[in-house]
Amino acid sequence: MAIQISSEVLEGMVLALLSHQDYYGYSLTQDVKYFIPISNSTLYPILRRLKKEDWVTTYDRPFDGRNRRYYKITNSGLTQLNQIKAEWIEHKKIVDQIFDTKQEGE
Repeated sequence: MAIQISSEVLEGMVLALLSHQDYYGYSLTQDVKYFIPISNSTLYPILRRLKKEDWVTTYDRPFDGRNRRYYKITNSGLTQLNQIKAEWIEHKKIVDQIFDTKQEGE
């Protein structure tokens, strides 16, 4: 059984990667795939949502006669990333506490 990753966690992962460098879509997908199993088409709806929220912006650059669309985190995206990180830390603490709790009879 694989644990399902919520879209909010995926958004946080994407914003975290973009906080280090700009990415074009395929490259970003490959880097996320390094950490979790996702399909190539999973990230594009997330990127559209991040752009709609103004957490990322895009720009195009020519590459081998075509344009690549790059994604760049915005200041509001950095703020959102910090909020997601804080919520994740709290969520992780709760889950870890439950997992580490001894049950009666142990």
